[in-house]
Amino acid sequence: MQFLRLGPVGDERPAVRADDGTTYDLLPVTAKISTSSDIDGAFLANDGVNRVRAALEAGELSAIETDGLRIGPPLAHPGKVICIGLNYRDHAEETGADIPGEPVMFLKTPDTIVGPYDEVLVPRRSVKTDWEVELGVVIGRTARYLESEEDALACVGAYVLSHDVSEREFQIERGGTWDKGKNCETFNPLGPFLVPADEIADPQSLEMRLWVNGEIKQNSSTKNMIFPVAEIVRYLSQFLVLRPGDVINTGTPAGVALGQPEPKPYLRAGDVVELEIEGLGKQRQTLGQA
Repeated sequence: MQFLRLGPVGDERPAVRADDGTTYDLLPVTAKISTSSDIDGAFLANDGVNRVRAALEAGELSAIETDGLRIGPPLAHPGKVICIGLNYRDHAEETGADIPGEPVMFLKTPDTIVGPYDEVLVPRRSVKTDWEVELGVVIGRTARYLESEEDALACVGAYVLSHDVSEREFQIERGGTWDKGKNCETFNPLGPFLVPADEIADPQSLEMRLWVNGEIKQNSSTKNMIFPVAEIVRYLSQFLVLRPGDVINTGTPAGVALGQPEPKPYLRAGDVVELEIEGLGKQRQTLGQA
């Protein structure tokens, strides 16, 4: 199953794409289990995935036509967006950073999230806007002080393709934390869909790629993470409570603009970025100017 949200910005409607490719209206299910009647943390926490499976098997959902509909971010009202930096050895090496002994954590605000095909804006006065393909983890049940990686994986509700857009001058050269370079508007395209965690056999065996203007820049696999998904979730739960609807961006492999020779090919208005992760679909964004 693939969980989507379709329609104009701010007026998306929940949907599910079944294994045969048919897309169904999900509102009859979400309205019963989420106060927002949408695909959100409450939907995941209240056994929404299995309720949808049962509804599909019973033939209770109505098929819908999707042609011409915008695909929005597949998660409504995300809670925290927690990011892991330098989580691929080759990415740390290309940027001249030390290999971290523990996960490097920073935060993005939820309002950075946009749809997978929405315009991404280069910030005003930006000179170093960069790309990062990442595996996104969506929390499905509350996680706090987890004891084991097995417990951690049990708290994962879904996986998603995430684009952790960054502005490197803001991030590295302007003082303080990384957050200034991570929270510009439109800096986290998400989607096109959520895949339930139990339908991804191994989150550490997914091919991932990113192209800029048709030229491949990143070509790797989640197997190359320094800290795998299970350890990231377990580790984070020692420092903050992870709640249903929280998103974790798990890091990016080598191939970002920051790691390229001079002159580094940072993004400009008019550039086109495409990215994909095996089993989680594709994104395509045209860069605009803020």
